[in-house]
Amino acid sequence: MDIYLVGGAVRDKLLGIAVKDRDWVVVGAQPQELEQLGFRAVGSDFPVFLHPDTNEEYALARTERKNGHGYGGFVFHTEQSVTLEQDLSRRDLTINAIAESADGQLIDPYGGQQDIAERKLRHISTAFLEDPLRVLRVARFAARFQPLGFTVADETLELMKSITASGELEHLTPERIWQETLRALSENSPRTYIEVLRECGALKVLFPELDRLFGVPQRADFHPEVDTGIHLLMAMDQATKLSPGPEVRFAVMMHDLGKGITPEHILPRHIGHEEGGVPLVEAFCQRLRVPNRFRKLALVVTRYHLLCHKIETLRPATVLKVLKGLDVFRQPQQLQCFLLACMADARGRTGFETVDYPSAQWLQNLADKVTAITSEQFVSAGLKGAAIGEAMDSKRLECIRDYKAAQLRLATSSDEHTDG
Repeated sequence: MDIYLVGGAVRDKLLGIAVKDRDWVVVGAQPQELEQLGFRAVGSDFPVFLHPDTNEEYALARTERKNGHGYGGFVFHTEQSVTLEQDLSRRDLTINAIAESADGQLIDPYGGQQDIAERKLRHISTAFLEDPLRVLRVARFAARFQPLGFTVADETLELMKSITASGELEHLTPERIWQETLRALSENSPRTYIEVLRECGALKVLFPELDRLFGVPQRADFHPEVDTGIHLLMAMDQATKLSPGPEVRFAVMMHDLGKGITPEHILPRHIGHEEGGVPLVEAFCQRLRVPNRFRKLALVVTRYHLLCHKIETLRPATVLKVLKGLDVFRQPQQLQCFLLACMADARGRTGFETVDYPSAQWLQNLADKVTAITSEQFVSAGLKGAAIGEAMDSKRLECIRDYKAAQLRLATSSDEHTDG
């Protein structure tokens, strides 16, 4: 029995990145041997065991054969005769197919170290074509390692195009697509995930709502970059800088879907794209079974981002409508994520990358003030039922008016001081 450290742990050590998880492959062993050593069997597709002390995964060396469609259409073969090289050959990329022996020797039969040096994401063999999930995985690795200069090798991109053209992507389950997308949203450059999928044609198949944004013009006075797809990528960059949270990044990814269905005769204007995008976001989330916390934030960002940008100029009644729509009275914690997404949208434009975004402070201050208004004083005054809500809204509107007036006085005073 020989045991090797494999995959991401070896790759990250070579890249000088902190190793988070370690996976092991066991060559020349049978399941009962590991069980006798105290390992616990898990998984249904092929033998994987958890170490009795570290809980790390140890998998028996295996080969695989395609016998169906999609990610799960494989038959796995494990015997004592399966070699380390055979096991490594079934992996996706050369940089993930390097093993390390117990004495620290590297086993690299497919040139992973050279591809690390050349910063290339390269497939191992044409067996890559058998697993459509690898299209998403490569795009996700590209999103992770883009800051280190990694790019997808041309020949690998061609295989990804072939998988897309074959129709195999359509056999991926919504859960697998979302799982890879969620992980990509947490990587160093989520925009790269979108770019790579678009380059191989997979974006149009899996996320047509995003794909159709590219080439759609916007008003150059608001969006010097003009192309809505480019704005999406720029806003994703800003979201990545502003928040590590995948919820914020997902909301930014969704926020302009309505611009993809704007009638051509009104372009480059996008009147009503906010409300137009809401059912598209709903459909996207339903199709991929996106968790509710992602869906809720994406919907309010889609519906209210433009109003947030203009919050200083809105009538008090409209401001209150926005605050209620954001559900600040029941879910105040969502507001901060909403404001980060709106800021990413405002800064995701050519020449606006570092612009101040006073709307965020305005809306946060207003939310703090109106949520401080409670029902107790109105109940004490003898009000009942709907009258309490009406009185609270009246007080909230008064509070909003007072805040706007105070901010106007402050701005006027500041202007006079500057002129003087």
